[in-house]
Amino acid sequence: MQTFEQLGLSAQTLEAVKQKGFEEPTPIQARVIPAILGGEKDIIGQAQTGTGKTAAFALPLIELLEENLEEVSALILAPTRELALQISEEINSLKGNKRLDVIPVYGGQSMDVQLRRLKKGVDIVVGTPGRIMDHLRRKTLKLKNLKYMILDEADEMLNMGFIEDIEFILGHTPQEKRTLLFSATMPGPIRDLAKKYMKETVSLKVESENLTTDLTRQIYFEVSRDDKFEALCQLIDIEEEFYGLVFCRTKNDVDTVSSRLIERGYDAEGLHGDMTQAVRQKVMDRFKKRHISILVATDVAARGLDVQDLTHVVNFSLPQGPEAYVHRIGRTGRAGKQGTAVTFITPAEYRKLGFIQKIAKSEITKGKLPKVEDIIERKKSTLFEELSEIIQTGEWDEYKAFARELLETHSPEEAVCALLKHAFKEDLDPEQYRSLSSPSMAKKGKTKLFVALGRKNGLGKRELVSLIEKKSGVKSSEIDNLQMFDDYSFISVHFRAAEAILKAFSKNEKRNRPLVELASEKTGKSKKEGFKTFYKKKR
Repeated sequence: MQTFEQLGLSAQTLEAVKQKGFEEPTPIQARVIPAILGGEKDIIGQAQTGTGKTAAFALPLIELLEENLEEVSALILAPTRELALQISEEINSLKGNKRLDVIPVYGGQSMDVQLRRLKKGVDIVVGTPGRIMDHLRRKTLKLKNLKYMILDEADEMLNMGFIEDIEFILGHTPQEKRTLLFSATMPGPIRDLAKKYMKETVSLKVESENLTTDLTRQIYFEVSRDDKFEALCQLIDIEEEFYGLVFCRTKNDVDTVSSRLIERGYDAEGLHGDMTQAVRQKVMDRFKKRHISILVATDVAARGLDVQDLTHVVNFSLPQGPEAYVHRIGRTGRAGKQGTAVTFITPAEYRKLGFIQKIAKSEITKGKLPKVEDIIERKKSTLFEELSEIIQTGEWDEYKAFARELLETHSPEEAVCALLKHAFKEDLDPEQYRSLSSPSMAKKGKTKLFVALGRKNGLGKRELVSLIEKKSGVKSSEIDNLQMFDDYSFISVHFRAAEAILKAFSKNEKRNRPLVELASEKTGKSKKEGFKTFYKKKR
């Protein structure tokens, strides 16, 4: 087993890695980190999302870049704002005490904010192609002293129609730099790009594997933010067995959720970075020994926590991106045993869940929240089994005299009912639960979908709408703002309708990708690219 100490990282970076909770490098990290640190060649790294690619290039960058130069030394291109934010946050969490300024640059964020930060001077810029091009045209992003150019998820940028944008950006970078390209696949246009813009290269490939185990059942529930805790309790109580991790985004959330669970009688504890190492170790030991059945944790605190036989992983807060999602849910469904990954989302997070599902190549199905009466029936069934087991063991002799005394003045039915009420009144009381209903996404707004069919397919607008209606069951009256071009079309629908359409068109034997997909936020159409630019460019 290889360790981070063997990869050539400094003591300062190793300490940051330790604080992050990484115990051993992933295969792509083990190959890429020494190659960046120990050579001068450009690098092509081929590995799937969720395999730790970000840390593979972030750790060497942190090692090699000088502090406070107040000029852009590294530019990282990512296909989406979500990934750009995730990369930026990852670098900041790994840099430790090193004084490196890292900023994400993407559309939807105030241009004035970005201009002020760039003018002040930054070391690393992580951005989406559209917004990076804006700054280059404005001459507000200066790359004359750029030392490292990183293209992350290159094949995804190709699919989203960014290949011309990438060439434009690469044309504004100096010749003397190192280029690092990371991609899950290597289609022809990406190979051509590498040949044109990269110097002597070394290719490092990690064999693909399933990002998420087939033994992990993945479900999401639509809940309002205020109903998440109640939904969590109800899901725990409806299950026959619950031994799981509950992930929250912040330390405050961990404290709040774990305290409320304890108040309601659950065997739960919290785990986050503000705790001392001794306290964290004690909590983890208690969880591994099943002295507690629910561990509420942040991503950082749960790093390196290896626990067998988890039944559930719950994303109380939606993870930042696909890699975090894969890391979280990969903790269940191990050793041939079925596990369940549950994700709570609010209506506003529906699009982000779609992005995670697409990049992680996961099938996350929608679940229905349990009814209160079903939870009570589950509890009664569990209680019946436990009482039956006690009766069969015969270990109740000390209560015989008391039982006879009760039965002298009360009927057996009255006595049992009274005992059940006395001992289990709160557990079996429906009033302890609130009835939850899924928030109506249909009332929260619409989303835009890309359809890989256009006029060249012999379709008119009416025929396309009819096809969608027939295939998905979504009524034509729910489909708005149909824009039809030669090779593709766009439609706008409510979130619930979008879910039905995406599911109906999820498989297509003749194409490598579905006929219908989520669009991004800004439509970009190129006369040259045609079909390739069907995605709206995230700027």
